[in-house]
Amino acid sequence: MYSARERVKYDDWLTELEQVADRLELSSEARSCAVDLFLADVPDADRSKRAALAASVYAGALVAGDGRTQGEVADAADVSRLSIQQRWKDLLEIAGLEPPQW
Repeated sequence: MYSARERVKYDDWLTELEQVADRLELSSEARSCAVDLFLADVPDADRSKRAALAASVYAGALVAGDGRTQGEVADAADVSRLSIQQRWKDLLEIAGLEPPQW
């Protein structure tokens, strides 16, 4: 879980997350899941934050049943598909969720 202080600290990144979610036309549930996943494990390095944000959007949409492809999310977030592929399962595990086995 994260504190309200984390939301304030990463406000710029959360704004970016919302912009990515807007481009993808995600549901409010998917957005909420993405925010929770992102804030649960924000990387220290700024260069890793965009990839973590994209992976959070992908995984959050998946959890909410509002899934998009990794490619769609990568394009909307301006990251490589591989960045998402390498991170999304770990994000789910950190949140205590079991990633699908497909």
